[in-house]
Amino acid sequence: MALRLSVSSSHGPASSPAISTCRPAACGRFPALLGCGAASQRRSLTVMSGSETRAVIPVKSSSSETATVGAEAVAVTGQVTEVNKDTFWPIVKAAGPKVVVLDMYTQWCGPCKVMAPKFQEMSEKDQDVVFLKLDCNQDNKSLAKELGIKVVPTFKILKDGKVVKEVTGAKIDELIQAIETVKSS
Repeated sequence: MALRLSVSSSHGPASSPAISTCRPAACGRFPALLGCGAASQRRSLTVMSGSETRAVIPVKSSSSETATVGAEAVAVTGQVTEVNKDTFWPIVKAAGPKVVVLDMYTQWCGPCKVMAPKFQEMSEKDQDVVFLKLDCNQDNKSLAKELGIKVVPTFKILKDGKVVKEVTGAKIDELIQAIETVKSS
């Protein structure tokens, strides 16, 4: 059973300029990392089994509430798994010796939207790697700071629970090369 937490935000314009990275200080639309007020958000937890949607459950906007299903973190390959500040490290630990690639993005970032389908395609092709994505919104601010995010998209590549490489910007070829380098080390 796969869980997907969909977050849509009501702040920021519908589209962003076509640039390779979004710099929070330059555009001022990155409240999660700049300490600005929380954007009003609509959240739902979608419970899926295979390709069949089982339930869509509204989740309250409070950052103190988290939706937890099951007590064990599972590192899944062949798909992109949405993580948050509470589920990221347990899933990395569960991945063991597997390479983990984390896509750190925001809902409003144009380059992030360009990379999302490419990242999904990579996850389906590379069954030896765990692909995760983290929406750097207000709820995940502490994890984004811990991982040292400065621009989005940022891709962190982890091995044995440690960040070993980073790729910033919408640079698919550089990301593929970085993953291959970490896998072969």
